[in-house]
Amino acid sequence: MTKILLTGATGYIGSHTWLALVDAGFEVVGVDDFSNSAPAVLPRIARLSGREPVFERLDVGDTAALSALVARERIDAAVHFAASKAVGESMEQPLAYFRNNLGGLISTAQALQANGVHCFVFSSSATVYGTPEALPIPESAPLSTANPYGLTKLHGEQLLRELERCDPRWRIAYLRYFNPVGAHESGDIGEDPRGTPNNLMPYVAQVAIGRRERLQVFGGDYPTPDGTGVRDYVHVMDLAEGHVAALRRLLDGADSMTVNLGTGRGHSVLEVVRAYERASGRRVPYDIAPRRPGDVAACYADVGLAARLLGWRARRDLAAMCEDSWRWQSKNPQGYA
Repeated sequence: MTKILLTGATGYIGSHTWLALVDAGFEVVGVDDFSNSAPAVLPRIARLSGREPVFERLDVGDTAALSALVARERIDAAVHFAASKAVGESMEQPLAYFRNNLGGLISTAQALQANGVHCFVFSSSATVYGTPEALPIPESAPLSTANPYGLTKLHGEQLLRELERCDPRWRIAYLRYFNPVGAHESGDIGEDPRGTPNNLMPYVAQVAIGRRERLQVFGGDYPTPDGTGVRDYVHVMDLAEGHVAALRRLLDGADSMTVNLGTGRGHSVLEVVRAYERASGRRVPYDIAPRRPGDVAACYADVGLAARLLGWRARRDLAAMCEDSWRWQSKNPQGYA
């Protein structure tokens, strides 16, 4: 079987992609340092996949150790998730984000190149679009960013494009995804943020389960149907399947590609709250707070290219996102703890 190096393998998106890769017939070699994930993910992956995970705990910044692993396991391609991902935290710790996200990317590329591996799927982000000039956002939209996290993704793309220019053997999928939510339908793996959640749905889930009293909704006066911000929420399993589709295309010999992964439609904060209340049968009390600096009124993807290039479309709707998130949260009230 084709063997895939999966960095950040026990994180939220990484763990779901691990299952999607196995389901698609790939062999996965997972790498993580548990800086933002839990070892408890591994036995759950074993149970859900029916295979004992091949996993090594290491920091992707350790180029020598990573290169030795790539050589030993005879890796064919890589999917790179290992990165810090909180916008607010990146504003407080910009140097740590630059070191971890860009340093880890460079180290991973070096380990692959040293072993003749040039097939690479990069976890990018819609944050590279900054404040959108028009909606939906196509891949050709102008690029900018207003925070260190987004800058690491934008510079990560630029770094890899320069690598391609210098060495045409590289074939890279740049996957810009929007707002991943939900959980595996089993409820056995899901999103388990440390401390206060930075994203809407895990915060809503913790209010519904009783871990937090109320939700703060930042901004109620946007030019949107209900005054709250609108975002393109995409189910994490749809996102995982998008990575599989991109990887398959690269392995079939396709050129590098830049693709949005989203649903192509937006939902407001209050739409998500109401959908979660229906899914959970619980009330989610909230307060309207002032807008956060840098937030935009609406942001959602043009997903036509993903359909044309990859044959991929998001299949799960907002109800499924909330139902699967609630199944995870209700089965695991304290996350993986």
